[in-house]
Amino acid sequence: MRSIPLRQLWFQVLIATLAGVALGHWAPSLGASLKPLGDGFIALIRMMIAPVIFCTVVHGIASARDMKSVGRLALRSLIYFEVVTILALVIGLVAVNLWQPGVGMNVDLTTLDTSAVDSYVATAREQSVVGYLLHIIPATFFSAFVEGEVLQVLFVSCLFGMAVAAMGEKGRPITDMLEHVSAAFFRIIHFLMYLSPIGAFGAMAFTVGKFGSATLASLGELILMFFAVCLVFTVVVLGTVARLVNVSLLRLLVYMRDEIVIVAATTSTETVLPRVIEKMEGAGCDERVVGFVVPAGYSFNLDGTCLYLTVVAVFLAQATNTPLDLWDQLALLAVLLLTSKGAAGVAGAAFVVLAATLGSTGTIPIASIAMILGIHRILAEGLTFVNLIGNCLAAVVLATWEGAIDREKLRATIGRR
Repeated sequence: MRSIPLRQLWFQVLIATLAGVALGHWAPSLGASLKPLGDGFIALIRMMIAPVIFCTVVHGIASARDMKSVGRLALRSLIYFEVVTILALVIGLVAVNLWQPGVGMNVDLTTLDTSAVDSYVATAREQSVVGYLLHIIPATFFSAFVEGEVLQVLFVSCLFGMAVAAMGEKGRPITDMLEHVSAAFFRIIHFLMYLSPIGAFGAMAFTVGKFGSATLASLGELILMFFAVCLVFTVVVLGTVARLVNVSLLRLLVYMRDEIVIVAATTSTETVLPRVIEKMEGAGCDERVVGFVVPAGYSFNLDGTCLYLTVVAVFLAQATNTPLDLWDQLALLAVLLLTSKGAAGVAGAAFVVLAATLGSTGTIPIASIAMILGIHRILAEGLTFVNLIGNCLAAVVLATWEGAIDREKLRATIGRR
């Protein structure tokens, strides 16, 4: 019988997470005060995201030396992202209409304390499609790295990579240097991962200590329903995609177990972005593909966030007895196709986008989002898991589509046997 994997990161994070739950339950005040532990760990990883993306993307594009392939990859990525996110939106909409978790709650909006969500509503009102697109362009080349915005870093990285590729042999020293610098940054990520159990402990202790079990019990049906939808989407949709590219979904989950546990504890996929890039390259996906697809997927391929937005929006309508006919729901779906793309680089991203969506449609009372503030972090565990696995699969799909995958590595790691 195999011994307990005490030295494996996923097991350490799991134990720390359970300890955080226990502390938050039995000593809520102390648990809530440990929020800086989780925030500190996330901040440490976030400071490494910009240089890792820059080195990976620039090295990948410059090594390709073929701008047509870069443009083709971008177009194919966007097509794939749109198809899968539309599926997520439709599945979420169908599921919440069939399950109807909010029917019969008869919530009176005048009894809700909306003061806690005012900051989210204010942020949501600042969001717009044009503003979101213009925000991709940083104020200066270096401000993208200062702000740490994933899309801004990806934008300047693509420009720099194309410039280096256009230099031909003169750009080779830059490419070689970035390869070594990238190795150093990934080594730093490995060092920081030793702190992930501490971050997971603090994040989970805060969540349980701050919001408590009473809030979870009152909205338990919504939580149960959302996790069931996430499971169905993962098994049916992502499982089908995995089979089409000859990947075993189960082996992928095992391969990404460290990242899954960290994401579940911190409810942030940013904490594992550098590790996802590294692991998907280890699974046989070409560096050029992974370097573009994974960072872009963090803004355009948010399957779990799409499930969250449709399920919660319709739930709030049901709970407040707001009538939504077929055309209202189709209009909501159309708005979500746009607003869901803005769920990156914003604190409480999915919650802000939800507020922005309700404000745009004007059908569902925006004040109703106060109902789910207490369980948002719990729901985020499900949506971040789906986002993570969806982006891992996206890297394999696009690498396969581009003919840029090492079949031997794929078979040895996550391939179907």
